[in-house]
Amino acid sequence: MGVGEFNSAERFQIDEAIRGAEQVSRFEFSVFVGRSGADPRAFATQLHNSLVAPSRSILIMLDPASRVLEIVTGGAVRRNITDQEVELTTLQMQSSFANGDLVGGLRRGIQMLADHARAPETLHAE
Repeated sequence: MGVGEFNSAERFQIDEAIRGAEQVSRFEFSVFVGRSGADPRAFATQLHNSLVAPSRSILIMLDPASRVLEIVTGGAVRRNITDQEVELTTLQMQSSFANGDLVGGLRRGIQMLADHARAPETLHAE
């Protein structure tokens, strides 16, 4: 399923999740749904590196035909989110995908990543 195969309501739901995640975390989110080629991780990394601010970006790449999910985080993002948190998000998303809910899985994953990447509140600043 390519992005063009999502209807307008589904695309709106994904866009809305991205906007909310960016407000919560202050990082940029991108989602790619489509064919990833022979080396999905390299493809996802290449997509991530082509973003405007890769250091401050999170890319979710989903290839439903090959059943591949990759999440790539930039250097600034990795200061706020751990590999374990990304792995947990991946597992949650894969569970939704296995039940045939691509849009719900993407929305939930975007939300989880934003929550994990959110900088802790500063109680006292000098």
